[in-house]
Amino acid sequence: MSKIEIVLPAMGEGIVDATITRWLVNVGDTVTEDQSLVEVATDKVDSEIPAPASGKVKELIFNEGDVPQIGQTIAILEVDGKTSARVENEPETPKIITEPKPEPSTKEPKQIASGSISIPNSEKLPTLSPLVRTIVKKEGISVSELNSITGTGLNGRITRDDILSYVDKRSRIAEKPKAKAASETSAPTGAMVEVIHMDRMRKLIADHMVNSKQTSAHVTSFIEADVTNLVNWRNREKEAFQKREGQKLTLTPLFVEAAVKALKQFPVINSSVDGDKILVKRNINIGLAAALPNGNLIVPVIKDADKLNLVGLSAKVNDLAHRARENKLQPDEIQGGTFTITNLGMFETLTGTPIINQPQVAILAIGAIAKRVVVIESENGDTIGIRQMAMLSLSYDHRVIDGALGGLFLKAVRDNLQNFSV
Repeated sequence: MSKIEIVLPAMGEGIVDATITRWLVNVGDTVTEDQSLVEVATDKVDSEIPAPASGKVKELIFNEGDVPQIGQTIAILEVDGKTSARVENEPETPKIITEPKPEPSTKEPKQIASGSISIPNSEKLPTLSPLVRTIVKKEGISVSELNSITGTGLNGRITRDDILSYVDKRSRIAEKPKAKAASETSAPTGAMVEVIHMDRMRKLIADHMVNSKQTSAHVTSFIEADVTNLVNWRNREKEAFQKREGQKLTLTPLFVEAAVKALKQFPVINSSVDGDKILVKRNINIGLAAALPNGNLIVPVIKDADKLNLVGLSAKVNDLAHRARENKLQPDEIQGGTFTITNLGMFETLTGTPIINQPQVAILAIGAIAKRVVVIESENGDTIGIRQMAMLSLSYDHRVIDGALGGLFLKAVRDNLQNFSV
């Protein structure tokens, strides 16, 4: 027998460690090649590390909740052969795992997780990842229950969040009488209270937001932009643009382009703070805040956005947004942002005061675009007209950016949008 050391693999640029969130095997278990051994997590992306060969789990070096460094050995497998080795697996694509469909049998019932659940031949077994199978086995979920769950993964596959949400919902239904009695005795004035436990991502977001408020002296400035020319051009050109470039043309890359031009003009906005030093970044990496189907937030990053034209920005925006919704972003694609943009307008929100995405020093929010009656100034006098207007808000770190600099940057973004050439 020989030993194989399973090493925590590189998870992306700038990532030095990862959290062991769940072991999928125990010491002494026999595993097959490519069977998932452990679930690890970086900032907002979960990954499963598979076994490089078939064998027996000899040792689990870290416990759940521990944070090993990249390159450290996290487990040891015992395999047939005489050669010992260290193996650094590539982590699987986060949360999106494809497995072969189980072969139908007329002699024996189908089973999940090595005989944990018997399934009548008349019921169809959905394709599940090893992690989801483990949860199904632990919670005793039947196939009929699985078939009632709407998966949010690729091709409707049931993800970990889907199955955990179902388990939580099922447990709340089972405990409803007990919860009701508790609410009647302990809740004020007979109020009914539903307890929702934060998932890991929501806890990370909460910690990140609180840390940002405690770190930066937040100030928010506002300015209104007339984006009529921008909207009219996009509406007129979107079909031809998609036919010519193969990309859907949204307003987001146009806002990114306007912000990038302003960042070149005011580079201190594209910086971070290290003690009493201001680190001005040469690369302009734009983070785009995106809402996930489960209600959580993720910020994929367009690296070197200043080197991309409108076609390149459109391709990047569309690709990142699509893969964010399908939980297919790689860890390094949510790292390294130097400035963040959040689009409040997609929820018809007029404006807001966003929280800075640390360690950055500013974040731009785009409000909803709406038609309004405004005064139009010209050399021939003022007139009244209907224009497409949007409110822009910039939250910035007052340790680095004073009101004058924040206002000048915001005005530059506004001017870039209003002076868009048709």
